[in-house]
Amino acid sequence: MTRYVALLRAVNLGSHKKIAMPDLRELCASLGHSDVRTYLQSGNLVFSTTEPAAEKVAHDLEEALATRLGLTTEVILRTTDQMRAVIDGCPIEVNDPTKVSVLFLRDTPAPGWLDGLDTASFTPEQMWAAGLDIYFHLPNGTGRAKLPPAVGRRLKTPATMRNWRTVTNLA
Repeated sequence: MTRYVALLRAVNLGSHKKIAMPDLRELCASLGHSDVRTYLQSGNLVFSTTEPAAEKVAHDLEEALATRLGLTTEVILRTTDQMRAVIDGCPIEVNDPTKVSVLFLRDTPAPGWLDGLDTASFTPEQMWAAGLDIYFHLPNGTGRAKLPPAVGRRLKTPATMRNWRTVTNLA
Protein backbone atom coordinates (compact mmCIF):
# COMPACT_ATOMS: atom_id res chain seq x y z
CA MET A 1 0.00 0.00 0.00
CA THR A 2 1.15 3.49 -0.82
CA ARG A 3 -0.16 6.54 1.04
CA TYR A 4 -0.63 9.54 -1.24
CA VAL A 5 -1.38 13.20 -0.87
CA ALA A 6 -3.35 14.45 -3.89
CA LEU A 7 -3.34 18.19 -4.45
CA LEU A 8 -6.06 19.39 -6.80
CA ARG A 9 -5.13 22.49 -8.74
CA ALA A 10 -7.27 25.64 -8.46
CA VAL A 11 -10.41 24.25 -6.83
CA ASN A 12 -12.81 26.09 -4.53
CA LEU A 13 -11.26 29.48 -5.22
CA GLY A 14 -14.24 31.80 -4.91
CA SER A 15 -16.91 30.41 -7.25
CA HIS A 16 -14.28 28.73 -9.43
CA LYS A 17 -14.21 24.93 -9.81
CA LYS A 18 -16.37 24.09 -6.81
CA ILE A 19 -16.25 20.64 -5.25
CA ALA A 20 -17.61 19.44 -1.94
CA MET A 21 -15.13 17.50 0.13
CA PRO A 22 -17.60 14.65 0.90
CA ASP A 23 -18.05 14.22 -2.89
CA LEU A 24 -14.29 14.18 -3.35
CA ARG A 25 -13.85 11.54 -0.64
CA GLU A 26 -16.62 9.41 -2.12
CA LEU A 27 -15.17 9.66 -5.62
CA CYS A 28 -11.71 8.66 -4.39
CA ALA A 29 -13.09 5.68 -2.46
CA SER A 30 -15.11 4.59 -5.51
CA LEU A 31 -11.83 4.24 -7.40
CA GLY A 32 -10.75 1.57 -4.90
CA HIS A 33 -8.62 3.76 -2.65
CA SER A 34 -8.89 3.38 1.12
CA ASP A 35 -8.58 5.43 4.31
CA VAL A 36 -9.63 8.51 2.32
CA ARG A 37 -9.48 11.88 4.05
CA THR A 38 -9.69 15.49 2.96
CA TYR A 39 -8.08 18.52 4.55
CA LEU A 40 -9.65 21.96 4.35
CA GLN A 41 -11.86 22.91 1.41
CA SER A 42 -9.10 23.47 -1.14
CA GLY A 43 -8.74 20.09 -2.80
CA ASN A 44 -6.37 18.28 -0.46
CA LEU A 45 -6.88 14.54 -0.38
CA VAL A 46 -4.97 11.83 1.51
CA PHE A 47 -5.55 8.15 0.78
CA SER A 48 -3.98 4.71 0.49
CA THR A 49 -3.89 2.56 -2.63
CA THR A 50 -2.50 -0.69 -3.95
CA GLU A 51 -1.96 0.86 -7.41
CA PRO A 52 1.83 1.10 -7.87
CA ALA A 53 1.84 3.69 -10.70
CA ALA A 54 1.42 7.26 -9.46
CA GLU A 55 0.71 8.49 -13.00
CA LYS A 56 -2.24 6.09 -13.27
CA VAL A 57 -3.59 7.15 -9.88
CA ALA A 58 -3.47 10.84 -10.88
CA HIS A 59 -4.94 10.16 -14.33
CA ASP A 60 -7.80 8.07 -12.91
CA LEU A 61 -8.63 10.79 -10.38
CA GLU A 62 -8.58 13.51 -13.06
CA GLU A 63 -10.77 11.44 -15.37
CA ALA A 64 -13.28 10.60 -12.62
CA LEU A 65 -13.45 14.24 -11.53
CA ALA A 66 -14.22 15.29 -15.10
CA THR A 67 -16.71 12.56 -16.03
CA ARG A 68 -18.54 12.15 -12.73
CA LEU A 69 -18.38 15.63 -11.22
CA GLY A 70 -17.80 17.83 -14.27
CA LEU A 71 -14.60 19.24 -12.76
CA THR A 72 -11.60 19.63 -15.03
CA THR A 73 -8.43 20.09 -13.01
CA GLU A 74 -4.97 18.65 -12.58
CA VAL A 75 -4.07 16.31 -9.73
CA ILE A 76 -0.54 16.51 -8.37
CA LEU A 77 0.54 13.57 -6.23
CA ARG A 78 3.15 13.12 -3.55
CA THR A 79 3.69 10.13 -1.33
CA THR A 80 3.66 10.81 2.38
CA ASP A 81 7.42 10.12 2.36
CA GLN A 82 7.86 12.78 -0.34
CA MET A 83 5.82 15.23 1.74
CA ARG A 84 8.05 14.56 4.75
CA ALA A 85 11.08 15.16 2.52
CA VAL A 86 9.59 18.54 1.53
CA ILE A 87 9.41 19.44 5.21
CA ASP A 88 12.89 18.13 5.98
CA GLY A 89 14.31 19.94 2.94
CA CYS A 90 12.91 23.36 3.73
CA PRO A 91 15.75 25.84 3.18
CA ILE A 92 14.61 28.36 5.77
CA GLU A 93 13.49 28.41 9.37
CA VAL A 94 9.71 28.74 9.41
CA ASN A 95 8.69 31.24 12.06
CA ASP A 96 5.27 32.01 10.58
CA PRO A 97 3.68 29.14 8.58
CA THR A 98 1.41 31.59 6.75
CA LYS A 99 4.45 33.28 5.17
CA VAL A 100 6.05 30.15 3.68
CA SER A 101 4.50 28.23 0.80
CA VAL A 102 5.48 25.36 -1.45
CA LEU A 103 4.63 25.16 -5.14
CA PHE A 104 4.22 21.49 -6.08
CA LEU A 105 5.03 20.71 -9.72
CA ARG A 106 3.70 17.75 -11.64
CA ASP A 107 6.79 17.38 -13.84
CA THR A 108 10.37 18.59 -13.85
CA PRO A 109 10.58 22.04 -15.46
CA ALA A 110 12.50 22.46 -18.69
CA PRO A 111 16.20 23.29 -18.38
CA GLY A 112 16.76 27.02 -18.15
CA TRP A 113 13.23 27.80 -17.00
CA LEU A 114 14.63 30.37 -14.54
CA ASP A 115 16.95 32.03 -17.06
CA GLY A 116 16.34 35.76 -17.15
CA LEU A 117 14.19 35.88 -14.02
CA ASP A 118 15.65 38.42 -11.61
CA THR A 119 14.36 37.04 -8.32
CA ALA A 120 16.12 39.87 -6.44
CA SER A 121 13.66 42.30 -8.03
CA PHE A 122 10.91 40.66 -5.98
CA THR A 123 12.57 41.35 -2.60
CA PRO A 124 11.57 40.76 0.18
CA GLU A 125 10.01 37.68 -1.44
CA GLN A 126 12.40 34.75 -1.89
CA MET A 127 12.33 31.37 -3.59
CA TRP A 128 14.31 28.14 -3.65
CA ALA A 129 13.78 25.45 -6.31
CA ALA A 130 14.31 21.83 -5.27
CA GLY A 131 13.35 19.28 -7.93
CA LEU A 132 9.56 19.11 -8.19
CA ASP A 133 9.02 21.59 -5.36
CA ILE A 134 9.59 25.33 -5.10
CA TYR A 135 9.71 26.99 -1.69
CA PHE A 136 8.63 30.61 -1.24
CA HIS A 137 9.12 32.98 1.65
CA LEU A 138 6.40 35.62 1.27
CA PRO A 139 6.74 38.03 4.20
CA ASN A 140 3.85 40.23 2.98
CA GLY A 141 1.53 37.25 2.54
CA THR A 142 0.43 35.13 -0.38
CA GLY A 143 -2.41 37.37 -1.53
CA ARG A 144 -0.14 40.21 -2.63
CA ALA A 145 2.83 38.09 -3.67
CA LYS A 146 4.37 38.79 -7.08
CA LEU A 147 7.08 36.12 -7.26
CA PRO A 148 4.89 32.97 -7.36
CA PRO A 149 2.84 34.16 -10.38
CA ALA A 150 6.04 35.22 -12.17
CA VAL A 151 7.49 31.75 -11.56
CA GLY A 152 4.24 30.03 -12.54
CA ARG A 153 4.20 31.77 -15.93
CA ARG A 154 7.58 30.22 -16.73
CA LEU A 155 6.64 26.68 -15.85
CA LYS A 156 5.40 24.41 -18.60
CA THR A 157 3.91 21.94 -16.14
CA PRO A 158 0.85 22.02 -13.89
CA ALA A 159 1.57 23.25 -10.37
CA THR A 160 -0.33 24.11 -7.23
CA MET A 161 0.73 25.97 -4.11
CA ARG A 162 0.03 25.26 -0.44
CA ASN A 163 1.08 27.22 2.64
CA TRP A 164 3.39 25.67 5.19
CA ARG A 165 0.66 24.89 7.71
CA THR A 166 -1.20 22.87 5.08
CA VAL A 167 2.01 21.13 3.96
CA THR A 168 2.88 20.02 7.48
CA ASN A 169 -0.68 18.92 8.25
CA LEU A 170 -0.90 16.88 5.05
CA ALA A 171 2.37 15.14 5.82
